[in-house]
Amino acid sequence: MLHKDDAEHPVPEPLRSTFRQIADAFVAGDFQLRDHSISGVRPLDPDTAEWIADSISTYGDAIAPLNEETWNRSVYRWMDGYWQALVDLTTISEPVSDLTLHAKLYEIDHDLVVTVDAVYVP
Repeated sequence: MLHKDDAEHPVPEPLRSTFRQIADAFVAGDFQLRDHSISGVRPLDPDTAEWIADSISTYGDAIAPLNEETWNRSVYRWMDGYWQALVDLTTISEPVSDLTLHAKLYEIDHDLVVTVDAVYVP
């Protein structure tokens, strides 16, 4: 499903639902991803969750559920052992903001496991 090459690729349709669910959890204030059961996504540790919440708060505009336009700019790339995904988040006033969710995707026993690393403006 995912390419293992040096190019950036659009986030494939099957993974978009996962990232929508992560964004929805953040919108609801669940930055540890503990209250929202998202298949294949690891919960965040409290320090990372707090850092993400602070980063979003500092951005100055509340996040919103992902707008379909986000997929025009969101990408993934093979990084020699995992895929790095960058998903531009939606805010109340921006369908596609500069605030980006950074996640690593690992293939474990033929399943993808998503670990959210950060949210910030690159």
